[in-house]
Amino acid sequence: MASGETFQLEMAAAEAYEARFVPAMFAEWARALVAAAGVAPGQRVLDVACGTGIAARTAGGITDPAKVTGVDINEAMLAVAARVQSGITWLQGDAAALPVPDGSFDTVLCQMSLMFFADPVAALREMRRATAEGGTVAVAVPGRLSDQPAYGPFVDLVARHAGPEAMSLLGVYWACGESADLRRMFDAAGLSEVDLRTRTGTARYASADDFVEVEVEGTPLADRLSTEQVVDIREGAGSVLARFAADGGALAVPLQGHIVIGRKATAR
Repeated sequence: MASGETFQLEMAAAEAYEARFVPAMFAEWARALVAAAGVAPGQRVLDVACGTGIAARTAGGITDPAKVTGVDINEAMLAVAARVQSGITWLQGDAAALPVPDGSFDTVLCQMSLMFFADPVAALREMRRATAEGGTVAVAVPGRLSDQPAYGPFVDLVARHAGPEAMSLLGVYWACGESADLRRMFDAAGLSEVDLRTRTGTARYASADDFVEVEVEGTPLADRLSTEQVVDIREGAGSVLARFAADGGALAVPLQGHIVIGRKATAR
């Protein structure tokens, strides 16, 4: 969703998210995020803006799933999450007003969502509120668009064919990519011992057409494009992404991002 907007996804879109986005990129980032956060057996874990729950499920594989809670604003996402993994608590709620008690989790996770919140610092404060003293808040976000060797040229391609509105929508995904800004956000939210780690993951797609289907046609941008615009984007994507293709046309697309970990200080 774009910053300041709320998209209540239909069930088909949530199912597509689980089937396409999760294996393509989010499962890998969930493993990295959970490891960086230091999730351990017995910990209580909250996954904020959980989507269909890949980070929550990953954490549940380490701690008891009954100790894991996922919160998302989209009912369809939560319905898919509950179908895929029972035993985790799934709650509908806004990141700006998490429906959980103060200090009720040892670790709070937020994967690839901070950039969508109208007020990221307020959301981080809510995550801090939900964290127990001495606990951890860990967030993963994409890096700057200028640091993306594949997504950067692809977004330029989409913008050429779809205009500034498309660029505005796509630009949101990279809005929290500045490492200095992320550190300031964590500091403003009252989180300490901030550790920022930059890594490059790999998003995998069957072909350039598959990439466009997932990254454009599977997002809210699709409703704002004409058939002709989609055709033009598909035609251009092959050349833009050619250097990331292996034999058979499958793509291994680099995605640079940041994992930021902060602590909720223990009261003295």
